[in-house]
Amino acid sequence: MAIFQNDTLYDESILKRLDLKKLESEISLPPGASALAPGPGLVVRPLSIADCTIGYIDVLSQLTDVGNVSEGMFIDTFKKMRACADTYYVTVIEDLNSNQIVGCGTLLVEQKIIHSCALRGRLEDIVVSDEYRGKQLGKLIVLLLTQLAKELNCYKVTLDCKDSNRPFYESLGYKKEESNSNFMVIRYR
Repeated sequence: MAIFQNDTLYDESILKRLDLKKLESEISLPPGASALAPGPGLVVRPLSIADCTIGYIDVLSQLTDVGNVSEGMFIDTFKKMRACADTYYVTVIEDLNSNQIVGCGTLLVEQKIIHSCALRGRLEDIVVSDEYRGKQLGKLIVLLLTQLAKELNCYKVTLDCKDSNRPFYESLGYKKEESNSNFMVIRYR
């Protein structure tokens, strides 16, 4: 199956339009690093169709059960996500030295009728590889995607997390919404 190296899920220029100076002031980055290059050899960018083969699924598997995802399944799903323009903003951190994905997060943007047909953002699948934890990369992904939601004019951005992760998200400005304190679900898998 052919892999197209430059086939990304969304236009990378949107990341460069963000107010990265404000974001960078909230994170302790190594000297000379930036939000889109957060450490030696690390880059932040949109998910690429080629990322299936360089560790994206492995990183996700540190968060949850991914299942048996073949390269073909990944490519088909990637193309479906890309066809839903302005909905999926899967963002990854790649270590260029090892050519491996080491962190990721997703911003889903949902068109609503409420709030004058506004957009709502939702963070999902935030994970950093075990070997790269403690370098503020998770914080970077959350803050970057939160700022991206604001740039896209979302009226709010939400996430669900385990109780043990609440202090982390609260430290980044997220608050438990009292009127919505019970996350309810029916799982089919």
